[in-house]
Amino acid sequence: MPKNKNIKKVLVIGSGPIIIGQAAEFDYAGTQACTELKKEGIEVILVNSNPATIMTDKNMADKIYIEPLTPTTVKKIIEKEKPDSILPNLGGQTGLNIAMELEEQGYLKEKNVRLLGTSPEGIRNAEDRQAFKDMMESINEPCVASKVVNTVEDAVSFSREIGLPVIVRPAYTLGGTGGGIAYTEEQLREISSNGLHLSRVCQVLIEKCISGWKEIEYEVIRDSKGNCITVCNMENINPVGVHTGDSIVVAPSQTLADKEYQMLRTSAIKIISALKIEGGCNVQFALNPNSFEYAVIEVNPRVSRSSALASKATGYPIAKVATKIAIGYTLDEIKNAVTGKTYACFEPVLDYVVVKIPKWPFNKFLTASRELGTQMKATGEVMAIAPTLEAGLMKAIRSLEEKVDSLILPKFTSYTDEQIRQELKNVNNETLWVIAENLRRGMTIEQIHQATTIDTFFISKINNLVKVEEELKTKNLSVELLRKAKVYGYTDSVISKLTKIPVEEIKKMRKDNKIIANFKMVDTCAAEFDAETPYYYSSYDDDNEAEEKSKKKKIVVLGSGPIRIGQGIEFDYCSVHSVWSLKKYGYETIIVNNNPETVSTDFDIADKLYFEPLTPEDVENIINVEKPYGAIVQFGGQTAINLTKALKDMGVKILGTSEKDMDRAEDRELFDEALNNCGILRPKGSTVYTVEEAIKVARELEYPVLVRPSYVLRRTRNGNSL
Repeated sequence: MPKNKNIKKVLVIGSGPIIIGQAAEFDYAGTQACTELKKEGIEVILVNSNPATIMTDKNMADKIYIEPLTPTTVKKIIEKEKPDSILPNLGGQTGLNIAMELEEQGYLKEKNVRLLGTSPEGIRNAEDRQAFKDMMESINEPCVASKVVNTVEDAVSFSREIGLPVIVRPAYTLGGTGGGIAYTEEQLREISSNGLHLSRVCQVLIEKCISGWKEIEYEVIRDSKGNCITVCNMENINPVGVHTGDSIVVAPSQTLADKEYQMLRTSAIKIISALKIEGGCNVQFALNPNSFEYAVIEVNPRVSRSSALASKATGYPIAKVATKIAIGYTLDEIKNAVTGKTYACFEPVLDYVVVKIPKWPFNKFLTASRELGTQMKATGEVMAIAPTLEAGLMKAIRSLEEKVDSLILPKFTSYTDEQIRQELKNVNNETLWVIAENLRRGMTIEQIHQATTIDTFFISKINNLVKVEEELKTKNLSVELLRKAKVYGYTDSVISKLTKIPVEEIKKMRKDNKIIANFKMVDTCAAEFDAETPYYYSSYDDDNEAEEKSKKKKIVVLGSGPIRIGQGIEFDYCSVHSVWSLKKYGYETIIVNNNPETVSTDFDIADKLYFEPLTPEDVENIINVEKPYGAIVQFGGQTAINLTKALKDMGVKILGTSEKDMDRAEDRELFDEALNNCGILRPKGSTVYTVEEAIKVARELEYPVLVRPSYVLRRTRNGNSL
C-alpha cells in the first residue's frame, strides 16, 4: 500500500542524553527516521535535549526544539506546531514513555495526533509485564514461571513460592535499569524496591532464575499488512543472567541446530504478529541447552541497541524501513538501499561472522564492581566482521582500545592454577581472558563449560586461538604458520611478541609471500546480488572486492571507536560533518570505524565504509588498498589522533592540524615549552615518567597537585585490566 497521504507533519521524539543503556544507537535510528520522512516530503519537527547528536543538526529536521524531554514540553510543542502525527519508537525508552503517557492521558486523541508505527495497545502489551505475560499465555508461547507485582512484600511472597534466586524485571525501563538477580531475600527487597521506584507504572516482574540457558535474540520487522521477516538472529556467548548489552554477541547464531533456529524464528514472528507491531522489534529467548524447551524473556517494541547491531551486521537499515512502514509502505514496496534491486521483504543472509564486545567503564571506576548481571553496565560496544569467529574475536578485542590485543591478559600470568580456576566463578568483563588462561593451564573445554555454562562451541573457538598462540611460541615461524596466524586474526605485533621476531621482519615475510589483507563487501544477500553501497571488512584470502577505478582524490576520515566516558557521540557528529563537507567539494570519502551504534558507520554516509579496528596495522591494510590523497584525524577524538604518527610513517598526508602541532598540544612537556615561548603564565609543574619522580615533584610543589597524562582523553587511566 502507498504512503499515507494524510501524514504531512510529524513530531519525532529523540532519546535525550547519552546514558548507560541508551547511547548513540538512538541518534542513529532517529537520524535515519528524519532523513526518510524528509525524503517523502513530510515536514519534520524534532525535539531532543542532546546537542552532540547528528539528529539535532539543522539539516535533519525542518524545526528542531532542543528542550527537556518531558510530557509537558512535548505538549507545548504539539500545541505550537500542530503535527498530525508523532513517531515515538525510534527515540529509545525516553520517546516511547513520553508518547505512551500522552496517549494514556487522552491528550493525543484530544489534539487529533496519531501515533505512528505500533499501536498503543501493542506497546502496552509488550512493555507492561502483566499484559505481556497474559498475551504470551493467550498464544501459547512459554514464559518462565513469574508474577507481576506492585509491592516489595508481594515480590518476597512470590519468591517464597518458587524459590530463590529470582530475576527482577521492571516495566518500562531500559537496559535492565532497576532490575537484577536476587539470591537472598534481603537482595530481593533492595532490588524490587528500586525497580518499583524506577518503573513508570510501579510494576516489576519476579521471574524464576534460569541462569545458564542460552540467550538468543531475533530482530524482526513487520508491516501493517502482516508481512514479517527476521532481519538477523544473534546469540549471546554469555548465558542467561547477563544483560545482552553486557554480553559478547555473535551473529548469526553459531550453536543452534536448524530445528532450534526455525522453532525460535517461528515463535518470534508469531509474537510480533500477535502484538501487531509495525516496524522493528527485538524478541529475546532463553533456550534450554539440553532440550528443545524455550521461554520468551521479553520483547522491545522499538528499535534498540540490538537493532543497531543487527542493522550494521547485515547491512539492512532497520530504522529506515521502520520509518517507511510507519507512514504506510509495506515491505514489498521498500527497496533495499544496499543492493538497489531487492526489496525489504527479502531476509538478509550473512556469509561472514559478526562479533560484538561491550565497552565497559571500569578503567574510569577502578573500585567499581565488575560483576555482570541483568542491569547493563556497558557504555558502548565494538563490532567486528570476519570470515571466522576466531578472527572476529581478535578484531573485536583490539577494537576495544584497552591496550590488550590478544587473549593474553598479563595480570593473570601471576595467578596460581587454583586462583585462575576460581576466577571462572566470577562473571565479569574479563571472563574471555580467564577462559583462555585456564585453557593454557590445561583445563579441558568440558570442565570450563561445567564451570561457566558457556557453550563448548565457543570455548573450543577460544581454544583454537590458544593453540595458535602455543604454535607461535614453540615452533619456527614458517610461511604456513604465519598465514594461519593471520587468518586467525593475529596482528604482526602480537606475532612478534610470541615469536620474538621483530615486527619489520614479519611484515617483510608476509609481503614476500603475498600474505596480505584483502577486503570483502557486505551486501545483505551473500553475494547473490551486487551491492551498490561499498561497505567492507578485511579477510586473509585471495579475493579483494574493494578495488575501485574512481579518479577522484580520496580522503580517509578516522572515526572515534566505541562510546566511552569522555569520548562520546560528539566525535561521530564531527566525523559525519567532515565527510559531508569533503563530498561537497568533490572528494571520494572513506570512513574507518568499528562502532555499530553510530551514524558514521551507516552505509550511505561515506563513499566507502571500512568496519575495522582503529589500530596502525588495520588502518595500514586499508591505506595499502585505497592509496588516499590524505587522512583527517582531528574529528575522531583521541582514538584517531593517536594514529597520527602511524599514518605519517605510512606516507599518508595529515590534513588539517599537523602532526608537529598536535604533539605540541598533547605532549605536556612540549605544551609547557610552547606556553613559555609565548610568555603565557601557567601553574608550576614538571613532566615525569615514573611514580617515584611524581612523588618527588609533588613534594617540591607542595600538595594538592593535579596529575595530567599526555595523549589521553578526559584524564583516562589506562592499564591492562579491562
